[in-house]
Formats: sequence, structure tokens, C-alpha cells
Amino acid sequence: MPPVFAHGRLRLYLLKLLDEAPRHGYEVIRLLEERFQGLYAPSAGTVYPRLAKLEAEGLVTHATEGGRKVYSITDAGRAELADRGGELADLELEIRDSVTELAAEIRDDVRGAAGDLRREMRAAASASATQVEDESWKAAKEDLRKARQEWKEQARRAKDESRRAREEAQQARRQAKEAQERAREEVQRIAGQLQEQFAKSGGVLGSLAGAWLGGGTQATSSAGEAAAGDAAAGADWAADLVPTGDPARDLDRLLDRFRDEVRDAARDRGVTAAQVVEARGHLKAACGRLGTTFGAGS
Repeated sequence: MPPVFAHGRLRLYLLKLLDEAPRHGYEVIRLLEERFQGLYAPSAGTVYPRLAKLEAEGLVTHATEGGRKVYSITDAGRAELADRGGELADLELEIRDSVTELAAEIRDDVRGAAGDLRREMRAAASASATQVEDESWKAAKEDLRKARQEWKEQARRAKDESRRAREEAQQARRQAKEAQERAREEVQRIAGQLQEQFAKSGGVLGSLAGAWLGGGTQATSSAGEAAAGDAAAGADWAADLVPTGDPARDLDRLLDRFRDEVRDAARDRGVTAAQVVEARGHLKAACGRLGTTFGAGS
């Protein structure tokens, strides 16, 4: 049997199902069986480990309801799903092809079984040509008739599913392309504003990291020293992060760096309740300044 999902594709399709609605593991298995018109149903040993891995990666989370784990997609999972919109459209086409291949295998199996049955029937007829047709002969003919009917029904269902999957994949591709165009335009607009206003922000990310890492002593510096420190931090901080050409991704990397440095400093040096209060003030000020930066010119 050909693989239903290529490497890594079942993981992507699980995210798609959880993006539609929160579901427990058995419901995910049942939905996959329905999508394949009963021609394929993954085992619990296939689905549950992948859900656990997605949860470990922070892409899904679960809550317990009625003794069952109900899985939901996280914002990180939706972000990965959005980034792989084109791949998801290709996956829909792959599912259609998988359904077609499975139906072809069933058809071949039915044909082979029917051929074997016909040969056995001919052999039985030649050995007892003069005997009256008995119940076993009638049963064999009935089995053949049912096998043919089942093959026709499965072939019809596979054809309908293939057509539906093709239409959905085409629509998904159009939507993904439109979404990518809109996202690209928005990122370019924000990037322009960010590049134009970042200098005016006074290196707010660098000053905030310095205020946290240095503890309360930095808060007592003069206004002139703080401004000078902000400018230096804005110029040198995270200089090792080479721009990727995608402003939105570059901003995400800066925010990740900032979060990691603050978290590492707190873990290594310890943090007091007073420092948390002071840090909240710095964060509020930073959010206000960045909000002004991103809102400028919009």
C-alpha cells in the first residue's frame, strides 16, 4: 500500500483539524477516516504520539473533559499553519491522490478475488458439469455479485472524494496566495514605518534589557546617562542577528533575543518583588513607545 501521508504531512494535517475546532484523539481518528471515505483510518498508536509531540513543541495544548484529553491549537500552531498555507494546499491534493490510489488497490484486490472465484467456479463446473447447481454454487455467485457491487460503490465514493478534494485544494491555493500577498504588503508597510521610526524610539529594547539586567541601580542614573545608554544599546544590541530580508521575521527574532536575555538574567541573578514592579514599569514604557512607533503613519 502506498503511504497515505508523506513524511511530516500527518503532523500538518493534525494542526489543520485542530484549527477547525478542539478535538479529542478519538475524534481526530474518526475525522481522518471520514476524510478518506473509510478507505484509511490511522491507529491510535499513530495519532496520539504525534499529538503529544505537537504539545511538547508548544503547537497544541490540551484540557481534560470527562476523563478525555481535548486538544486545541495554540497561537504558535496557527502561525505555523499560516506559514505553510501553500504546503497545506499541496497536502489536500496528496490526500486526493492517496484516496485514488487506495481505491485503485481495492479495485485490483476485488478484481483479483473475482478472477480467482471465477476460476474456481469454472473448475467446479467442469468437475461436476452434470450435477444440479447446489447451494454452494449459488452462494459463490452471490459473493461475486456482492464483490462487484462493493467495488462499484467504493469506486464511486473515491471518485466523488477525489473531485471534492481537488476543488478544495484549488480554493485553498487561491486563498493562500491572496493571504500571502496581503501579508507581504502589510509587512512591507510596517517595515517601512519601523525603519523610519526605530531611531526615534531611542533603542528602547536595549535600554529595557539593560534596566533589567542591571537591577535597581540603573533606575537611579541621571536622565542624560539613560538617554546615552539607550542610544548605545540600540546601535549595538543584537548586532549578531543578520537581517533575513523579512522585516516581520527580523522583529520576531529581536523580541525572542530580548525575552531570552531577560529570562536568563533573572534565572542567573535572581529577582525580587521590587524588581518585578520596576520591570513592569519599564515594560509599560517600552510598549507605549513601540506602540507609537508602529502606529506612526498608519
